[in-house]
Amino acid sequence: MNPTQSPTQNNASSNRLHTANSTYLKQHSDNPVNWQLWNNEALELARLHDKPILLSIGYSACHWCHVMAHECFEDEQVAQLMNEHFINIKVDREERPDIDQIYMSALTAMGEQGGWPLTIFLTPQGDAFWGGTYFPKYANGRLPGFMDIIQSLGTLWKNDRERINGNVTALKTHLQNVLTPEAEPAANDEGIFQRYADTIARRIDTTYGGISGEPKFPNFPFMSMLWTSWKVSQQQQHHDLFILSTEKMLNGGIYDHLAGGLARYSTDAFWLVPHFEKMLYDNAQTIRQCSWGWSSTQNPLFRNRIEEIIHWITTEMTLPDGGFASGLDADSEGVEGKFYIWDQSEIESILGEDAPEFIAKYNVSVAGNWEDSNILHRLDMLNFNQEEDETLKPMREKLLGIRNLRIRPGRDEKCLTDWNAYFIRALAEAARVFNRTDWLELAKNTYQILMPKQGTAVSHIWSNTETTLPALSSDYAALINASLSLYQADPQQNYIDDAKSLLISLNQHHLDQNGDYRLTALDNDDVIFYLYGDQDEAIPSSTSQIIEACTRLALITEDEALLTKTNELAERALGRSKHMAYGQAAILNAAVQLLDPVKLVLIVEDTEDELYRCASRHADPCRTDIILNHHQALQQPQWASFLSLTGKRSCAILCRNQVCLPPVYDAADLEKLL
Repeated sequence: MNPTQSPTQNNASSNRLHTANSTYLKQHSDNPVNWQLWNNEALELARLHDKPILLSIGYSACHWCHVMAHECFEDEQVAQLMNEHFINIKVDREERPDIDQIYMSALTAMGEQGGWPLTIFLTPQGDAFWGGTYFPKYANGRLPGFMDIIQSLGTLWKNDRERINGNVTALKTHLQNVLTPEAEPAANDEGIFQRYADTIARRIDTTYGGISGEPKFPNFPFMSMLWTSWKVSQQQQHHDLFILSTEKMLNGGIYDHLAGGLARYSTDAFWLVPHFEKMLYDNAQTIRQCSWGWSSTQNPLFRNRIEEIIHWITTEMTLPDGGFASGLDADSEGVEGKFYIWDQSEIESILGEDAPEFIAKYNVSVAGNWEDSNILHRLDMLNFNQEEDETLKPMREKLLGIRNLRIRPGRDEKCLTDWNAYFIRALAEAARVFNRTDWLELAKNTYQILMPKQGTAVSHIWSNTETTLPALSSDYAALINASLSLYQADPQQNYIDDAKSLLISLNQHHLDQNGDYRLTALDNDDVIFYLYGDQDEAIPSSTSQIIEACTRLALITEDEALLTKTNELAERALGRSKHMAYGQAAILNAAVQLLDPVKLVLIVEDTEDELYRCASRHADPCRTDIILNHHQALQQPQWASFLSLTGKRSCAILCRNQVCLPPVYDAADLEKLL
């Protein structure tokens, strides 16, 4: 180092990503770009050199992120211009969804369509002034060239900064209004929820399910809203659209029919052609969706897909030191989907005399259904047949064995706390529905790995060797919900104690002076806004998860003060949601359940009791179950009074909005109630 240079100055002339743990950041550690990590040191670097920031946000499984990396960031000519004009910062959106949300909101405020890679240009103070998504090196007629953009914005910064400053001021004011709006609380109104649910229902494709048009995403927040509408308002049409969407999605090419697991979305309107990356959060949410569908219909398709998805996650996503990886790339050998597609001749040579049946069932042809190859799907299947599926299973296993010899897509090794907590919750709930002790043990073991040890803080990323990045409010909310689902599958007091402790930590780090929760910890000072986390993405918003977690905890612990605070929290969130163009479904979904909270008290001696098993088969996210043995019930006056009626018998007491029905004593009567 030159003795006249400070460490910060020296960092500007080197790629710092070699120190990162993120798979995505490591993918860029050999770029000739002088990439910096997002931290206060990098922001200070920009201020010190009076250079604007080129912020690039993506994730390891992102196909177009790889394309732009090859075309631009690995190119010496592009890198030279980037290093000359900008301080260049790389962010893994899965590590920092708060940073991603801030600058994705900035991009959409500019009138641009969002997506990844997100390419955004900032002042040294972190304020956005221009942006886009994927750019090629040279203009291609539709998109401007990245070389031209860098040169133009670099020149503009040097020669016409006032023009940039004008954009910055207007954009920053807009972002403050969108991300941290000052809004009056709004009444929690079932009518508003129902109108939103009706709007979603009108947008559902009545042939293939999912939102009409392309691309097609699983969209768990929308599906949850349809399900809640059925449970809360008896909207049978919404139930049927939920079932249709789930069935079609699980039979489409978006589903991996050989190994299990759902891809992130389909590029068409029919669930046929996936964007082949597979993410932990999508599959965890799909398990829950299938559990609800099975409870309502007993369609064996849902049970089969749950089994397959769990098997895929445990087979392909388990990390060496515990927990589960974030996702699999769309690409292998530099080609999107190459790992998953088939030629008819390959299938014929592998399956021999069984090939014609398989080819017919999975819609394989010589011409192919995508780029001269075949994506396996069963979109034309009207009803799932368990016997037929068992016949096809050895054929699938034979093809999978051959497929496993191919070069595999890359895996993102991050163990994200919130995504793993979604999977723990899904496992615990499915274990309860299907009475699977192996799934419950897996959920419990993963939970023990993920929960912070005494004296340590929750981290957004779990590692056996080090913890990095402070927890987001979504991490706490997801862990609380996982704790409570584990309690309902394995009624032990320690899970409730954990949930209480996690809520205390959430309040310490994320609760503002008005009683609202910010996505980023308030003691983390590297963001320009402490946004609320109100907006849904592929997963329900952090705010909605907190409302749900607090509601469940308040009902289980009979904490009226917490329930009152949660109602107030929901009303403030509903007030802010009026300022949102989209992404408020999960807040409405969580809030409506506070209007008429449903809880089921099961006084049983063990989880093999017929009343417990009956309740378990009826998976219902709108119902909170409290499981007590007779001794525990006697310690609580509100339930002890019921025991004078029941004697030593097991009983179930269904309560709605604090009004409890008389106890029932056998499963047939409970079945009618549920």
